[in-house]
Amino acid sequence: FFKLRDLELITKTRDNMKEVQEKLTPLKAYYLKHRGLVETVFDLLKNICNLEHSRHRSSKNFMVNFTSALIAYTYFESFPSFPNYTEKVRSDEKYEIVLI
Repeated sequence: FFKLRDLELITKTRDNMKEVQEKLTPLKAYYLKHRGLVETVFDLLKNICNLEHSRHRSSKNFMVNFTSALIAYTYFESFPSFPNYTEKVRSDEKYEIVLI
């Protein structure tokens, strides 16, 4: 489902998990470290913008509830954010700059 939409689910590895196919890249580890900010946005939507998880009788009713919560969120004065990822270069690595 996620691969069809070019999305990737990033999770922590637990002690009791089987062998993991790939290790976390520094970029994935960075975004996993800031998972709390994503949870903060969900908390704001649920508690302040009154986004409720309820059994809607129609899909239109769900979309109206969801859209109204997003519109209310856009009126906030400040939004939770984190700085963009910048890759650190080791001092022993050398890069060649080529001007075209």
